[in-house]
Amino acid sequence: MDEIPAGDRRATSAPLRASARAGFLRRLGAALRAGLYRPLAGDDDRVAYWIRHVRNGVLLSEVAAWSVVGYVLITDSPGRHNRLLLALTGLVIVGVPFLLLLPLQAMMRDSRGPTMFYAWTLGTSALVILGTHLDGGASSPLDALLFLTLTYMAVAYSPYGVVAMGATMTVAYFLIIELPHVTTSGLFFLAVMVSFTMICAMASANSWAAYDRQVMLIRTQETLAATDPLTGIPNRRAYLERVASAVDAAAWGHQTVVCLVDLDRFKAVNDAGGHAAGDYMLRSVATALGGAVRETDTVARLGGDEFAVLADVSVTFSGEMLAERLRQAVAAVGAASGVTASVGVAEVEPGDDVQDLMHRADAAMYRSKSVGGNCVTMLAP
Repeated sequence: MDEIPAGDRRATSAPLRASARAGFLRRLGAALRAGLYRPLAGDDDRVAYWIRHVRNGVLLSEVAAWSVVGYVLITDSPGRHNRLLLALTGLVIVGVPFLLLLPLQAMMRDSRGPTMFYAWTLGTSALVILGTHLDGGASSPLDALLFLTLTYMAVAYSPYGVVAMGATMTVAYFLIIELPHVTTSGLFFLAVMVSFTMICAMASANSWAAYDRQVMLIRTQETLAATDPLTGIPNRRAYLERVASAVDAAAWGHQTVVCLVDLDRFKAVNDAGGHAAGDYMLRSVATALGGAVRETDTVARLGGDEFAVLADVSVTFSGEMLAERLRQAVAAVGAASGVTASVGVAEVEPGDDVQDLMHRADAAMYRSKSVGGNCVTMLAP
């Protein structure tokens, strides 16, 4: 076998190494974005929580700013009556309330929420460090406001964000306040700042983990409340909620139908094989109905041996065609035991009352049942 010259191997491997580095940097960038820009809210309650947090932050900023005004005017400090320091404090007093004019409801649901908190942190930190510099540097007590800022903002940040902001504050303090004459007390302050950042990061991690567990628990409870325990498909409650949504969508021209599927001769299955046989038949029917519709359609068990389907229809695929497919699916799985289905169909009309709509489908189903079952009936609105 011919060997590849060393020069050619190097020429070939260089693009591969460059591609690998580019892929690594893309993955790293994606991980950092995911860590720094975690969505703050996914529901109205969480949005309201963050809006209250912003309001509290505005109040906290106002109290801190007025405290600085009192400190500058009253105490005998290097920044006493310093006009620039007073101007910076006035900027906070006047400017921070404008945050309440932002579209906070929408911002808390996307990346604008974390961006606002990051910008708020950086702006506040810059003002605090500049104020500390004007007030004599490391000897000024104003640098304590950095801890207040990080404590407040840490609630809104993922652990990545806490570390990023804490590191930014620490480096900025070192460059602007400590250099060029580094002192022991200054190094101690920096060490405390690093430790405090790590504590806030751990608190943030615990807070988000608790929130994730709470969300998972709520979603699990909602799923259980909306699921039929025997068949694993939606129950009556979930089905009626989706029908209500379909009625709203009908106003925009979305065509859907309600199909009620009632099993014929199901009692004979229970009588012959017991409830275990009946349960097996119900699960089989649920699977068969699910296989007869699209993934976007809904198959639900309303109770007993009654099922319902909510499905999209069109000019080329009508509600009667869908109902016939459902009837055939039930007949196939129930062939051995003689189980068939009586199907009633009702079109969803704009402005429908959900109960009236279900009543139309129910009346159509009973008409199918009255003529012997194993057939489809569709009633006009």
